Parts: sequence; structure tokens; C-alpha cells
Amino acid sequence: MSNTLINSKIFRPDHKFGGNDEKSEITVNNLNVYIKDNHILKDINLSIPDKKITCIIGPSGCGKSTLLKTFNRLIDSVEDVKVTGQVLVDGEDIISSGQEITRIRRKMGLISQKPCPLPMSIFDNIAYGCRIHGIRNRRKLKMIVEYYLNAAGLWDEVKDRLRTPAIRLSTGQQQRLCLARSLAVEPQFILADEATSALDPISSKIIEELFVKLKRNYSIVMVTHTLRQALRIADYVIFMYLGEIIESGSAEQVFNNPQHELTKKYLSGIFS
Repeated sequence: MSNTLINSKIFRPDHKFGGNDEKSEITVNNLNVYIKDNHILKDINLSIPDKKITCIIGPSGCGKSTLLKTFNRLIDSVEDVKVTGQVLVDGEDIISSGQEITRIRRKMGLISQKPCPLPMSIFDNIAYGCRIHGIRNRRKLKMIVEYYLNAAGLWDEVKDRLRTPAIRLSTGQQQRLCLARSLAVEPQFILADEATSALDPISSKIIEELFVKLKRNYSIVMVTHTLRQALRIADYVIFMYLGEIIESGSAEQVFNNPQHELTKKYLSGIFS
């Protein structure tokens, strides 16, 4: 399977090889999240641009990860949580009652701060989600596994040990495996919550380069504490502080001409 194909097109398991030209949008309207008596997210309004890398920045505890978890309904697992407002994915409110959570999470490929390979082989880590969604054909599963391990830059490193436990991979390899696993179920979005913070500089660089390639086919939303990382790869930036969005816009505008005094102080390192 050629690298040219890997870099230019995405394989959808239920279709033939081909590009993903579908436009994907997340629009948030008056989103509020309460956990017990704490008001965590406060009147959040934003739009995530299509097929761009959006970096959410801000000090620890400002609500960045909570916002990301709301996008794929992981917030539902938090005790005593209350969510109001709208999160529209392609016009559909995903936090309204009656939504099928498995279907929503399939749209949102989440990469966590710490790699979390399933307790099974490398091959089965990638095939697992596909089987859940009804793909059983062995030949198709083999194609999917090879394709997405290639897409995550991991195939050449693991192709001779696909049946060995995934936990034997290095931390950087495990994170790329988790990325491949997320891609294999055909998400529309990639959500990355501090996805490189546990990695060494070389592995972090590999993940960043993969995201830059993947944005041709996916909208990528990253939470990062590392301003240098956002400066390197962000197309769009959201700055949060104490549960509110203080400023958002293109990376060029936010980094070079911030409009809010809090944004200027954060970018200059006065607080972090």
C-alpha cells in the first residue's frame, strides 16, 4: 500500500478507497456545564472550523478538557453533572435527550493524555471498534488494520508482530496505535486531550506531523498546555479562562494581535 495513497486519501471501511469531502462542523450555543455546585463551563458559544487544527489553550482548571468531553458525551459519566445549551454536529444537537451515545462517539475520535491501548493484540486494538460496528469480514479487517496503522505512521514498526500485546509497544507507539484505533471507526472529528504531554520530544513531533496531514480529511480539536505546540500547528485558537471563552480566532490573529488583556497576559507568560 503506497504512502502516496495513505497521505492523500482515507479508507472508509464500508466504502471503497476514496477521499472524505464531507464538511463537518461543531457549533456550540449557550453551553453550560455544572458539576455538583460548581459552574464549570459558562455560556460557551463557538464554531469549530472544518478541516482545521483548533487548539484550545488556557491555564489548568479553566474547562478545556471538560469542553472536549462534552463534544463526545464523556461528560455523561461524571457524577452529578448537568449540561444545558446545544452542541450541534452537522446541525444535530448531540446533547439532547434520546441521542444514541455510541453513534455520537463514533463521530468523535478521542485521543487521551495517557495512551490507553486495549488489553489485546495490536491487530485487535484496531479491529475492535470495527467489529462493534458490524465489520466481520477478515479480509476487510486486515485492510483496515494495515491502512490505519500506515496512516498513523506505525505499520512498518509493527507489521511483523501484529498478534503481540499492544502493551509491549513504547509509549509513543501506543499513542499512535490509539490514533489509528480512533481513525478506524470513521470519525468526522479527532479530539486530542493533551495527546503529546506524556510523550518524548521525538514522539510528540511525529504526532504533530500526523495531525497536520490528517487535517486534510478531519476537523481536529486539541487541548494543549504547550503554547509552542499551538504556535507550530494551530489554524484556529480558543483561549479559555475560568470556564469562559475569552478570545477565539485564527492563530495568526490571536497570537499576533490579541484583543483581550487576559489573552495578552497569558501569551506573555504572566500567568499559566
